[in-house]
Amino acid sequence: MKNKGLAAPYVVWMAVFVVAPLILILIYAFHNGTGFTLDNFRVMGTYAAVFGRSFLLAAVATLVCILIGYPVAWFLAREGPGMRRIATILIMLPMWMNFLLRTYSWMSILENTGLLNTLFQKIGLISLVNSLFGTNYTYFPLINTQGAIVLGMVYNYLPFMILPIFTVIEKIDPRLIEAAQDLGANSSVVFRRLIFPLSVPGILSGVTMVFVPSVATFAISRLLGGGMVTLLGDLIETQFLGGAYNPYLGSAISLVMMVIVLICMAVMNRFGEGEEEAMLL
Repeated sequence: MKNKGLAAPYVVWMAVFVVAPLILILIYAFHNGTGFTLDNFRVMGTYAAVFGRSFLLAAVATLVCILIGYPVAWFLAREGPGMRRIATILIMLPMWMNFLLRTYSWMSILENTGLLNTLFQKIGLISLVNSLFGTNYTYFPLINTQGAIVLGMVYNYLPFMILPIFTVIEKIDPRLIEAAQDLGANSSVVFRRLIFPLSVPGILSGVTMVFVPSVATFAISRLLGGGMVTLLGDLIETQFLGGAYNPYLGSAISLVMMVIVLICMAVMNRFGEGEEEAMLL
């Protein structure tokens, strides 16, 4: 009973900074300033393209993080303690800088007169493309594109994919792999039938940690998209801070986005439980 008192500050913190804002969002979503209404949700249909674009780009960024993060996590799990420490520091080092500074650095790299386009001009790549395809590029349009936004998401959230997968793979008992090899399984079979299924919980954890912030981001889309690509985070910010001030519609959009994300997380968690049950059997 005495230990319950230690949780009181945490409960108060959650109530003030988590539960209360959620209740306000819920109230605002079904309100129009004068009374109860569902108009906020009806109007939301006009932003279906923004919803689709946000979830599509977040899904692409998450998939790229899996394709990059899984081999890196596998490499770390197979290395010795010294290499693991060095690699982990290198992976986490960019996270020690401010999020906005990291994104601004990509603006300098991707802009029309930035590092990459200057390099492409120096090595003659732009001239080669122009001669091969009859184009007239003076620079490649890298920034203010959906690709730049996905790149920013991958760069900022990739560590959140690598570390959970690495943690799970590292805990796989080497004796299981040895037993599978003794029974005649080659490397591909061991990976497909043993290692990958056991690493699914780490993948799902990484997917959650990458997909959720990618859907809600607005700084990356604003800086690397140049305002040319509107995502859900930008739309919500506009409703609360922009010229189209409408906190009721912004709350409704936020509520729908939270529900969709929670459904996706529940489905992924259920899938992970199914994988664990299958492995136990």
